[in-house]
Amino acid sequence: MNKSGRSQLALGIILILIGGWFLLNQTMPEFQSFFKPYIEWPSNMLLIGAAIFIVGLATGSPGLAVPAAIVAGLGGIFYYQETTGDYESWSYMWTLIPGFIGVGTILQGLLGENTGANLKRGLNLMVISAVAFLFFSAFLGGWNILGSYAPSVLLILLGVWVLGSGLYRAYRRRE
Repeated sequence: MNKSGRSQLALGIILILIGGWFLLNQTMPEFQSFFKPYIEWPSNMLLIGAAIFIVGLATGSPGLAVPAAIVAGLGGIFYYQETTGDYESWSYMWTLIPGFIGVGTILQGLLGENTGANLKRGLNLMVISAVAFLFFSAFLGGWNILGSYAPSVLLILLGVWVLGSGLYRAYRRRE
């Protein structure tokens, strides 16, 4: 089956599943009450991110891992803020967005699209994002998220980045 046929098949299956969801939601109150916590804000963003990722897998489009990771990551931030009431955390939580892009880029690479380069880019974005997060949270009141462990976590993340960069260079030399 070619890529166009696979995309059409995936879209057809997705439309049938969404239609079935709406039908069950209207006809069965138990179904609606069971899934209600998952379709409310901000949990629904996590599900939307997962759905984007599944569509990418079904259609053979690894590039959809990046928007899927962004949407799911933002859903995670909003879920944290909604459950804790810590809306001021957005002043430094935005720095995690490049890390979400990094996660999506790594997934894209693992799914076979320009593997070596995407793994390197994704790891770099994740480390930059983590360092920026720790830096901004230290100055904007979010230090208490990691408690007194923040400097240790920062050093570990930097070590992971240095190690990953070295492993990537060794991998490239072997090619």
